[in-house]
Amino acid sequence: MSKRPRSQLEQDTPGGVRCETRPQPPQLFRSGDQMAVCGHSLPPQERGSPVVVNEVPEAAEKYRKLFQEMLDTLKEKLEAAKIILADEQERMVMMQKEEQNFKEMIESEYSIRIRLMTEENEMNLQSLQGRFNLNLRQTSQNQLMEFATNLKEKFQETLQRLNFLGRENMKKLKESEVRLSEQICSLQQITTELERKCRQPASVLLQNAKYALERSESLLYQFLQPAQITDLSLCQITGMSKMLKVLQRPITLDPKTAHPYLVLSEDLRSVRLRNVQRGVPGHPERFDFSATVLGAQSFTSGRHYWEVDVGRAAQWQLGVYRSSTVRNSSGNKVLLTGSLMGTDHTFWTFPPFKRVSLREQVHRVGVFLDYEYEQISFYDATKSSLIYNFSYLAFQGALRPIFSLSISSGGVNSDSLSICLPHVSPCNDTLSPQPSSV
Repeated sequence: MSKRPRSQLEQDTPGGVRCETRPQPPQLFRSGDQMAVCGHSLPPQERGSPVVVNEVPEAAEKYRKLFQEMLDTLKEKLEAAKIILADEQERMVMMQKEEQNFKEMIESEYSIRIRLMTEENEMNLQSLQGRFNLNLRQTSQNQLMEFATNLKEKFQETLQRLNFLGRENMKKLKESEVRLSEQICSLQQITTELERKCRQPASVLLQNAKYALERSESLLYQFLQPAQITDLSLCQITGMSKMLKVLQRPITLDPKTAHPYLVLSEDLRSVRLRNVQRGVPGHPERFDFSATVLGAQSFTSGRHYWEVDVGRAAQWQLGVYRSSTVRNSSGNKVLLTGSLMGTDHTFWTFPPFKRVSLREQVHRVGVFLDYEYEQISFYDATKSSLIYNFSYLAFQGALRPIFSLSISSGGVNSDSLSICLPHVSPCNDTLSPQPSSV
């Protein structure tokens, strides 16, 4: 063949080899093995088969569109993952603050119980002066020490449970932080890869295209879920001092301070809301911003306790109010707020404004004020348990009980509050005082 002319060799060359002398065959993309192939090199049985997707440019455009759609979705998921991660990190900080707040509440309630228990013991001794002897005093002191020891053990158990729940919650939050950080890293890597692929020429884009989509889908289907932590309200402080009943005051309402939407009962122990303002004379102490009324009594010293039936109000506020030249100032109030939305009960305290975790509706609220120790406590008087307490409030001037209802935007509102008399049950029979323990 070496002796034959070059022109003769060119004429004898098979057409399948001399692609340059024939029209360029179409470049096809075979979906099964993700291969770009020459159209003439396909076996006859595969030509026209569904195994071949399309010509390379058309297949590349199709994958480019799929990549872009996947990229947009993954970017949305990446942003969602970053938000959840930020929330988890914030929850860790809030969890530490909440745990510390619970510890302070437990310690504060413990100190209140000890003080009231000691005072109760002294009152019992004074009532027995006529039959007083050293043995009786010793017996009383022994009982006090026993009660104090039992109370300390009870509160120590509550603190231990709080510490356990706090550690478990923090562990779950940290594990969630690690998991979300890993997901964010993977999402950032795959989005960078898809962005690069979308800019590549057709032949390069189609390399490992199916694998890139499968990796992207696997990340897309990963579930973003925050940690499921345990509510610290499970460490609820149960029981109430029997001395609170001794300190209960017969609070009445002050008509001069009542908002025009409020109607007071004749005995000044109940208040209800109506949607039509009353024609009442102006008074410098009258509330004109919120449906609020103050108690007639004011306190500048001592310890005081009162109970309020809130079972017939969807939204209410209770607490103490410090008289000021600035009316309706939020800085003058210490409040517990209850709200019923459908079947969901929420409770808030102020200041600072924060949510209190309670699982059930409260029907009767007890308010305890210790002026000298600058403490205010709110109790679920029906279940004999602490709702929330405030310490180190820096009281100044006279403090008065405060009662508020929420003005409805429309319709009939029959919400009402009733102050319970000491040692009797003016409220519903189902809300009668329950036996309390130290």
